[in-house]
Amino acid sequence: MSVYPVIFDPIYKPRIWGGHRIFAHFGRAQTTGEPVGESWELVDLEDDQSRAIDGAARGRTLAELVAAWGPKLLGHAGLIEGRFPLLIKFLDAAGPLSVQVHPTEAVARRLGGAVRVKHEAWYILAADAGSFIYHGLQPGVDADAFRRGMLGGQIEGILRRVPVRPGDCFYLPSGTAHTLGPGVLVAEVQTPSDITYRAYDWGRIDPATAAPRALHLDQAIECIDFDLPAPPPMQERQHVATISTTVTRLVACPSFIIERVRMSEGTCRDIPYAEPVVWIVLEGGGHVSWQGGGRLPFGKGNVVLLPAGLSQGTVSIAEPTQWLEVTVPVPSDLAGYEHPPRETPAPSGDRPVVQIGLARANR
Repeated sequence: MSVYPVIFDPIYKPRIWGGHRIFAHFGRAQTTGEPVGESWELVDLEDDQSRAIDGAARGRTLAELVAAWGPKLLGHAGLIEGRFPLLIKFLDAAGPLSVQVHPTEAVARRLGGAVRVKHEAWYILAADAGSFIYHGLQPGVDADAFRRGMLGGQIEGILRRVPVRPGDCFYLPSGTAHTLGPGVLVAEVQTPSDITYRAYDWGRIDPATAAPRALHLDQAIECIDFDLPAPPPMQERQHVATISTTVTRLVACPSFIIERVRMSEGTCRDIPYAEPVVWIVLEGGGHVSWQGGGRLPFGKGNVVLLPAGLSQGTVSIAEPTQWLEVTVPVPSDLAGYEHPPRETPAPSGDRPVVQIGLARANR
């Protein structure tokens, strides 16, 4: 089976804090009357597997495609404990999420099993007026102050409140205390982990159990480094533009890179990647074609996985379109080589001698 671009069937997750905005925002048919908090668009976990919706791979799971396609899917990107290295979701916070922390590398190593490090980023798709998130600790908050705040429901003064608007993008490395406030719809990019330690849950009662949801305050505190300042909510943006295309880098970390791509109507471009790429389509649409006559239409709300070995891929844009382009950093073939001095002193009266060497870099 030759590789080709794949769209997967969403997995909808009812949540106590969820709503119905995912369906309305993307024009999807409502599949359940329950409030849906999460739509898992691309996942390879023990208990959740995305399944392809079209083409020769229809019905196959992402894990099966990883096994069948191997380097033709992954290129030089590595798996994370045998899992595809990205997990993509949409989140609808009709109510606030719990205050939560995700496992760090040290905690994941100590506990093992399905406990894996969880780095993530939120791209704000829609937000009510006055919407916010909490991102990291206020300066000077230590473990005792954090524990007292969570036990007493005192969030202000403990967590940093950040106003949000559509188009904002926030990086949440593991160990960062955080939560989404109400009225916010986001696209979430993360590493393949489903472990969350709740520190506070707003006193909610789970209707399924008639009891409060479990908290994991000790585990959350273990994951926070109280000696480090909270990371900045947003990274500095970088822009590259041509007549028909604009690319804005939103997040770059060792686990993933997120760029927002805008293309004008009528644009046709080769797909130049040699590594797997995920497109989260925000607006507009078009189609991808590839060698052999394959053609995949895409539009708002689609999450498209482009394999590393896609042959002669081309994207054609039917209307003004933008998407989030998610890639996994891979080691450079030049890794390990240090960059030598650019110039060496030259004899008096002579021109400098320029030295060209190999640099340590990531593609």
